[in-house]
Amino acid sequence: MGKKSLLAEAQRFKRSIGTKNESSLHKTLKFQYTGEGGKSEVQVGEFVADGISKKGEYIEVQTGSFAPLRKKVKEFASHGSVRIIHPIPISKKIEVFDTKGKLLYRRKSPVRGSIWDLFDALLHAPEIALVKNITIEAALVDTTEKRVKDGKGTWRKKGISKRDKSLAAFHESVIFAKKADFIKHFVPFKTKEEFTVTSHAEKAEIKRHVSQKALYVLTKMKAIKRVGKKGQAWVYTR
Repeated sequence: MGKKSLLAEAQRFKRSIGTKNESSLHKTLKFQYTGEGGKSEVQVGEFVADGISKKGEYIEVQTGSFAPLRKKVKEFASHGSVRIIHPIPISKKIEVFDTKGKLLYRRKSPVRGSIWDLFDALLHAPEIALVKNITIEAALVDTTEKRVKDGKGTWRKKGISKRDKSLAAFHESVIFAKKADFIKHFVPFKTKEEFTVTSHAEKAEIKRHVSQKALYVLTKMKAIKRVGKKGQAWVYTR
């Protein structure tokens, strides 16, 4: 094998190395959405897709920020339709084991997720929602997080390390294929009706910081626009 071939092989390995550390949640969703007759870990140009369905749709499961996907999904979209699956844990159960695998205790996390958590993923890559051929699907799920009391976790975690996250239940999915889908779910105002962060938060029944994040992303993806100021507050409209 020549130097160029060795380099190409090393690059392919580097791009796909994440599969070695993917969680059970990621694996389950990858195979669920790839479906029967589909393929997983498919080379597309210089990148590797999580999968491609029998119908030819590229599947990419992303549990965190969409920022690392910028170049990757644009490459996929140049070849065909792409579906980004973003799991949002509505509830989470935590199981803590000792180093020998014995369950020490189990508890339910007080943190509950919602569809609005999608903006955490889009915050640093809002332009992805504008790319032709890309559909974003928010999967509302329950998860189980496995942790091990191995003395290696941070002091905040009291020596407990996170090891895996798995799917406990699948509730529903919400599909965002166009700007109108985002408006339907996140902008509870009529066309040309003006609103601010405060009025948006009140009407949507969410916290102010969630509204700030949502309106920033929605503005960047051109689903809404700023039309002026009312005092110190930005005024938005559909």
